[in-house]
Amino acid sequence: MDTAIGQYNQAQTETDRLICEALAEEITAGLPAATSKIWHAHPVWFLEGNPVAGYSKMKEGIRLMFWSGADFGEADLKPGSGKFKDASVTYTAAEQINKADLKRWLKKAQDIQWDYKNIVKRKGKLERLK
Repeated sequence: MDTAIGQYNQAQTETDRLICEALAEEITAGLPAATSKIWHAHPVWFLEGNPVAGYSKMKEGIRLMFWSGADFGEADLKPGSGKFKDASVTYTAAEQINKADLKRWLKKAQDIQWDYKNIVKRKGKLERLK
């Protein structure tokens, strides 16, 4: 895991830090081939340069997002605006994180991907990779 992600986590309130640390640990373990960094001010994990998972501090709590999550078929992941294929869940306590669900979602993040890496080249058009 990128050291800047650890710094991001440490900068959160105690409750949010525990959520962030738990998510970082599970995402790193669940996506062993991924690289991670702070991207657009938030921790994000990439597979071959394509963003697949990340989290951010929101007013409501810590939002875990999957860039292609709308196609995961998971009721607990709420689709974004509809313009893209993202879906997310928000946590207000580390105890809310269901590790079995998270492991399943991380597996799907590897198996179901839309090409966000080249979205600018395609003028906003997404193409399915997997």
